Amino acid sequence: MDNIPYYRQICASQPKGAKNLAAVENPSKSGLAGATEQTADIKGKIIEFAWWMKKQGYADATITGRTQIIKRLVKLGANLYDPETVKEVIAQQKHWTEGRKFNAIVAYTTFLQMHGLTWQPPKYRRIRKLPFIPLETEIDQLIAATSKKISAFLQLLKETGIRSGEAWQLRWMDLDLTTNTIRITPEKGSEPRIFKISSKLASMLNSLPKNSEKIFGLSSLRSIRRCFQRQRERIANKLKNPRLLNITFHTMRHWKATMEYHKTKDILYVMKVLGHKRIQNTLIYTQLVNFQGEDEYICKTASTVEEAKQLIEAGFEYICDINDVKLFRKRK
Repeated sequence: MDNIPYYRQICASQPKGAKNLAAVENPSKSGLAGATEQTADIKGKIIEFAWWMKKQGYADATITGRTQIIKRLVKLGANLYDPETVKEVIAQQKHWTEGRKFNAIVAYTTFLQMHGLTWQPPKYRRIRKLPFIPLETEIDQLIAATSKKISAFLQLLKETGIRSGEAWQLRWMDLDLTTNTIRITPEKGSEPRIFKISSKLASMLNSLPKNSEKIFGLSSLRSIRRCFQRQRERIANKLKNPRLLNITFHTMRHWKATMEYHKTKDILYVMKVLGHKRIQNTLIYTQLVNFQGEDEYICKTASTVEEAKQLIEAGFEYICDINDVKLFRKRK
């Protein structure tokens, strides 16, 4: 075998069929040379882990996320060949949320699966919290003050509610400027969707450089996210509004889902917009928030079929008939 730590299974206290992983140091390794070889081996294992997940069909966002977690565990002192050290490192992270610890457990469990192994993971439960829902004006402030690429990216997320990974992988062939529609290749087992986009968004996307098959170029999603975070911090400081720091790419999905449910009260419609296959996933997004001006309407009347048709096309909804005219309304 290679000069790398090998494994032995300890099954005495494990359920039937379960395996545990323990590191046994190779006596041929010692000193600086051994440490250097082990570091190189760890890096190789992480690369192998990423490729293994790719072959198993994991989404790119999942591969990136779990690989980064494994790297972080190693940096914090965990020995990937010894599950007990992984448990200790996770337990020592006082500033990690229960959700982040849970994600670390999932990532390491997946790493062990690559080797056909299991462990007895610590018990952390993800605590569900209501997501932060910004005001539309706050989203628009970020869109107006960020760079051309980030601005278009944010506008796309705002209008469609798609995941950032779905937006990042969009290709020019997915954009139809004749009909102002965009086709979404699903992520995380979601359903494929097609969205009608505004002329404003179509123009913003069309103005981006066309030096790649992908609309947002060759930059990684992580790079785009970091760029947004830097610009967001600058804008928040300039506007003296710390709430802007709570807005992430995924916040746009929360906002879109909440607004659509607020307008339609149709959970199945929201489910379709988000591309969910299970309604339980959609219910997370359907919190009701007291948006400024939520109960303010523009009212119009129509006395002819043509007038009624124009109002409906403009987004007004019919309310009732009074004094031989039809009343319509639309939220401000």
